[in-house]
Amino acid sequence: MRRVRQFVGVILVAVVWFGIMPVKGQSVRPPDNAVVQSTPEAVGPSNTLGKNSVSNYWRDLRKGQKGRATDGVRGGQLIQSNGEGWRLIRQNVVLKYAGWVLLAGLAIVALFYLIRGKIRIKSGRSGVLINRFSLGQRSAHWFMAFVFLFLAFTGLYILLGRLLIISFIGKSVHSVLTSAAMQGHNLFGLIFVFALAWIYYRFVPGNLFKFVDLKWLLKGGGFFGGHVSAGRYNFGEKVWFWLVAIGGLLMSISGIIMEFPWLAADLTVLQISNLVHIGGAITLIVGAVGHIYIGSIGMEGALEGMRDGHVDANWAKEHHDIWYAQMTGNQDGADQGVGESLSKSLGDPVITTSRASTSKAGE
Repeated sequence: MRRVRQFVGVILVAVVWFGIMPVKGQSVRPPDNAVVQSTPEAVGPSNTLGKNSVSNYWRDLRKGQKGRATDGVRGGQLIQSNGEGWRLIRQNVVLKYAGWVLLAGLAIVALFYLIRGKIRIKSGRSGVLINRFSLGQRSAHWFMAFVFLFLAFTGLYILLGRLLIISFIGKSVHSVLTSAAMQGHNLFGLIFVFALAWIYYRFVPGNLFKFVDLKWLLKGGGFFGGHVSAGRYNFGEKVWFWLVAIGGLLMSISGIIMEFPWLAADLTVLQISNLVHIGGAITLIVGAVGHIYIGSIGMEGALEGMRDGHVDANWAKEHHDIWYAQMTGNQDGADQGVGESLSKSLGDPVITTSRASTSKAGE
């Protein structure tokens, strides 16, 4: 009886199951709001790759020939494989050696100071002052110096702060300082363009190279002894000026492209601009270290020209004898002759007598 009951139970379950299931071919009534298409949906072509294969399509996309992040002038390239190469150069070359290059520049200046010491005015101060730089020239120089130093410090923090400083001040403080440095760098970068144009206007005429500059170079500028002739600017000063002039122009162009990235044709231009900007910055900063050293503690009497506008006559005679002779008309440079000649000159330089001619101020 037990097996009979089990058999009857199975039969009943089967009847109930097949009773509630729809019969084959029977359709379920569609809902009242159903949309019935009058024509079947069009079927696409069997070749879904189109005219290009998958590899060709992605190759074009990677090269920037297809696919943009957004439309219009500011549209960016969607994918670009050169970015990995740029990242590796920046990570393994630029960040790795930039700090060492800066330290090497400081070490060379320190070594030169230990070997050569401060370059003194051999004949002592005469007490006769010759105007060397006008107010306009000094204003342009110090304005450029201030802007350059601000950009140098903020740029170095942006470049190396994460590697050198973040462990001492923490991520939160570092992020605030980096953001502030970036904003300040972007603002002063535009001011730098104006400062550079001002420098061109004030200093280009006197910094054209002449044959005497070659002689100065062959004699090593007289830094290790011996006299070398020079005009208003010597070869070293001219090289520094043109380094700033040309390097500053490249820095301005690359900086503007990075600050306004939609000006670039593609990402490759931005990547090259970034490397040019960093390389130019490191070069100019190292050069500025040498320039600041010579113009301050490295050479007696040099700072006065850009600080006060005038230099001692003996300093001019020892370091810029051709310019001195042109301004005075007196090759020997006797003090009385200097005064008479300069009073008749048509240029800016004039002469004043400060203290006694035997003054040793600053030694």
